[in-house]
Amino acid sequence: IFIDVSEFIVTAEQNENVVDNIQKKICAELAANFPNVTNTQKLFDVLKEIRDITGNKFIVLIDEWDAIFRERSSEIELQNQYIAMLRGLFKSSITDRVIAGAYLTGILPIKKYGTQSALNNFNEFTMLNPEPLSEFIGFTEEEVQNLCLKHNVNFSEMQRWYDGYVFGNTHIYNPKSVLSALQRKLFESYWTETETYLSLKKYIDMNFDGLKDSILIMVNGGRCEIKTRTFQNDMLNIKSRDDVLTLLVHLGYLAFDRVTKEVYIPNEEIFEEFKNALDSKAWIVVQKALEESELLLQATLAGNATKVAEIISREHLRSA
Repeated sequence: IFIDVSEFIVTAEQNENVVDNIQKKICAELAANFPNVTNTQKLFDVLKEIRDITGNKFIVLIDEWDAIFRERSSEIELQNQYIAMLRGLFKSSITDRVIAGAYLTGILPIKKYGTQSALNNFNEFTMLNPEPLSEFIGFTEEEVQNLCLKHNVNFSEMQRWYDGYVFGNTHIYNPKSVLSALQRKLFESYWTETETYLSLKKYIDMNFDGLKDSILIMVNGGRCEIKTRTFQNDMLNIKSRDDVLTLLVHLGYLAFDRVTKEVYIPNEEIFEEFKNALDSKAWIVVQKALEESELLLQATLAGNATKVAEIISREHLRSA
């Protein structure tokens, strides 16, 4: 059984219950293919009856499992119904008699209640800990090197713009950005084309205690330690600086170092997105720091020791 959750959301009529619609359509399709089935209303009961008739178990593939949490983030009842449907499928006492296996894809890990996963019988591979599947998250460095060689594109620039997600010894690049750069022969941020800029701005503007300082540190090339366990794996229950930063890791706006438990801005592309998102009066201190950093870089590259000393002295006085 293959379910594309985002497709159900996009095609849903106004006020239509997406979860009910998913179950009804699957049940109808199963009934059409297995005419001996008598129960056509409850999804798990239909699967169980087919299993009893045929002796075969099901494999379930769910693409964008988290679309309801991302695109219907304020509809708590719908989300609860969705989790109840998944629990009915995968956590029943007789699930192993009906379901041979399940594979879910999405941006967010499985929803948590407190500190426990709603479906704790799954193995999760996330941007916090993708091993041993890290090489399949995006393009590896070797793949990008070969693509640059094939298309006569500067690999060092590709690396500066799109590298930075590191899992063990594996460097991962965003496939969309790499392909766009190869096609256009132009290095720039392609994230705005995915309409995620507003998401980034929304969450950093929450400005929980310590968030502004953390952003300031990272846009100046630093790293910040975070605790990831409080994040509830949805986009509504954001209650702290750590929740915001953990969400940004899952969205790809920050990279996470598992050894040091630190987050950082991975590359030039994401740095450009942070600059865009921080372009407001509320973040004027951060904008000033960015401008000063750029001046310091240019003065350093030009070998202007007097200017470098002037900028550093100015920043020391500002932070004193």
